[in-house]
Amino acid sequence: MAQIGFFLLVVLLFITLVSLARSARIVSQYEKGLVLRLGRYRNTVDSGLTFLVPVIEDMIKVDMRERVINVEPQKVITKDNVVVTVDAVIYYRISDPVKATFEVQNFAYAATTLAQTNLRNLVGDKSLDDTLVARDMINANLRNVLDEATNTWGVKVTRVEVQKIDPPADITEAMSRQMKAERDKRAAILEAEGVKQSQILQAEGVKQSEILRAEGDAQARILRAQAEAKAIEMVSNAAENFFKDRAEASKRLDVLNTVLATQTKYIVPSGADLVNVLGLDDRGVVPLKR
Repeated sequence: MAQIGFFLLVVLLFITLVSLARSARIVSQYEKGLVLRLGRYRNTVDSGLTFLVPVIEDMIKVDMRERVINVEPQKVITKDNVVVTVDAVIYYRISDPVKATFEVQNFAYAATTLAQTNLRNLVGDKSLDDTLVARDMINANLRNVLDEATNTWGVKVTRVEVQKIDPPADITEAMSRQMKAERDKRAAILEAEGVKQSQILQAEGVKQSEILRAEGDAQARILRAQAEAKAIEMVSNAAENFFKDRAEASKRLDVLNTVLATQTKYIVPSGADLVNVLGLDDRGVVPLKR
């Protein structure tokens, strides 16, 4: 009996350890744990260690990180009847783990189907040219539609990006030729503008050079005229002074002749200079040397 009792104790202990091990749940930092009791939602637990009641309770872990859904390429007819191939990428995260678990069965499939339907509508309302240039507007409109539709599922669509809008090969080739023609046209215009600007700058340079040369010649002529006028003035002043001095000297000689004619006697010291005595030294009169 003792052995049977010990065996039962070991079995019971083993069952208890297994039950404890199965009842322990570890929830990661990026997860939320939904606790179900007898199949009915009971509560939500955060990251960490949680113990469940064996057999009665169970847990569903929900990843709260942002996820990506690739929308497969599909052919869409634009407003001007051009068939284009369009695909997109949807970025979303779960905002309400309870709704995301119990309100929708397969969110990825539902979101992809919804995105394809609305993408056809958005592209179909625009021409090819508008579709190619309005990619950002298509992204914003599609995100708003998906976010509103998935809000009841506890999902938040953060952004939507249309990856490619591919027209048929013949239209792509025609667009390439048109773009090349536009580039060649812009290059020709830029080259012509460059030549024009170069010619204008060259003409301006010649003009400035001629102006500077003319100003230099005029300044040189002015300086020469001023120099000639100065020379003429100096000659005139010299001539005026010369004749003035001659006139004064002649006048003094006349006075001397008049005085000498009166028989007046002058006593001159021996060895004195007669020119100095008569006041003719500064009038250009030079005594005659014997």
